[in-house]
Amino acid sequence: MALRRPITKIAGRASSVAKLAPIASTSSRISQSPWSNTPQNSMATVVRPVTQDATSSKGPTAMVFMNMGGPSTTDEVGTFLSRLFADGDLIPLGRLQSYLGPLISRRRTPKIQKQYAAIGGGSPIRKWSEYQSLEMCKILDRISPETAPHTPYVAFRYADPLTEDMYTRLLEDGFGRGRGGRAVAFTQYPQYSCSTTGSSLNELWKWRERLEGKRASGGTDPDGAITWSVIDRWPVHSGLIEAFAQNVEAQLANYPEETRKNVVLLFSAHSLPMSVVNRGDTYPAEVAATVYAVMQRLGFSNPYRLCWQSQVGPSAWLGAQTSDTVQEYVKKGQTDLVLIPIAFTSDHIETLFELDQEVIHEAGHPGVKRAESLNGSPIFIQALADIAHAHLRSGESCSRQMGLRCQGCKSERCLEQKKFFVGQSNLLSVR
Repeated sequence: MALRRPITKIAGRASSVAKLAPIASTSSRISQSPWSNTPQNSMATVVRPVTQDATSSKGPTAMVFMNMGGPSTTDEVGTFLSRLFADGDLIPLGRLQSYLGPLISRRRTPKIQKQYAAIGGGSPIRKWSEYQSLEMCKILDRISPETAPHTPYVAFRYADPLTEDMYTRLLEDGFGRGRGGRAVAFTQYPQYSCSTTGSSLNELWKWRERLEGKRASGGTDPDGAITWSVIDRWPVHSGLIEAFAQNVEAQLANYPEETRKNVVLLFSAHSLPMSVVNRGDTYPAEVAATVYAVMQRLGFSNPYRLCWQSQVGPSAWLGAQTSDTVQEYVKKGQTDLVLIPIAFTSDHIETLFELDQEVIHEAGHPGVKRAESLNGSPIFIQALADIAHAHLRSGESCSRQMGLRCQGCKSERCLEQKKFFVGQSNLLSVR
């Protein structure tokens, strides 16, 4: 992987970083859980930080971009779908998950292979993720020399590079295994959902436990493990909003000036099963917050709606569906529409095929267009760097919102994952 370099080789990127000092001994690590063991407690409570003896610079820092991922070739589609439909966090199928997941993925593989073939033979999400993370780290090295050098990694949930492969590379590159080091899990879903960011964090926590946690060491947290923190949501960051707004303005400029203000803006986000929404998932509210912030930046120049795409299966999903929304507006004579992928940070199958080749093609009218995705936008990449810089300076392991479980959450895995990441704040406070 082109982004990997051993710590000993990258240390020269920042003159303020001489070497990576070890994390303090086990005896000086946390001896008390930051969470109450009572089942009624749904909020993380961090204990008073303990003192560690280690003194070191704050770099190097691993910056790990987390996302769903996508098959890079049509041959990878079957494996990608098998992993996706096996994930009960994303597509809850209940007790029949292990049976229905493989069945659905096998049946859908030929159809989805044709869709990826139609957009060039594979998803561009890995290309964009690696580009965005690398460019962000270049900016971070300049604006945050105290945490430099910053090394980019990508961890996908259902496609290569998988989370476990990323974690293995971290260890091979000199992080952890008695050497300590700092890593930031940076979700590339701006709006938090248990189905997306939550699932990726569950996977990250699982592999941390297997590779350098209690399961790897026989029941105790090992000395010198990686210290983790999480950027778990950023739905209204000013840079993100500006990048979206400029893409909308660029597409609106293609309409005649005399009719431009009447173009309807349709913000489209990936839908969720209603079982997840009714459990208390924050995603719908955070997507709506992004939409409102973009419209505020645009001065509410146009009428707009939020709709939802990519429903799978017969169960109830959050609506109205994007395809139905476009069809209904066209029937009503509203044929000037701009689709805006508001929950995606780069192009992939949902934009290049579902929106471009299905929704827009089926609308059958040249007035239906799509705003560009964020992809290589310099404004967006600067926003990523600003978000990461603020996080690194905050000393926090995650947002306060992440510590609160959904009202209907009964997942023990989710609880243990949150315990771990919230508890990392004790280690960050003494770095």
